[in-house]
Amino acid sequence: MKLGIFDMLTLGASLIFAIPVGNFGVSQLLAGETAMGVGMIVVAIAMVVVPQYVLDPRTIAKRLFAGLLPERLKRGNNGDRSDADGPAEESTVRSDRS
Repeated sequence: MKLGIFDMLTLGASLIFAIPVGNFGVSQLLAGETAMGVGMIVVAIAMVVVPQYVLDPRTIAKRLFAGLLPERLKRGNNGDRSDADGPAEESTVRSDRS
């Protein structure tokens, strides 16, 4: 997995908040509070994993901008220009008459 500058900064910010939560979970495990300790460790892992794999900023931006684009820009250049030039049937009829 290649990480760019933005990905490294995001990972670092996630770790800044996740490490104390994980540390608290480990201390709770050592103190005998199994449920609280395991819960905090799961939360700390989720704080790192979810932003990296589920909430990818590029994917969110692509979905956002794709939803804002009009339909004719979403189709791309696949040669379907019947809306701009009129129906395709008319152009074949005109070429047959000339």
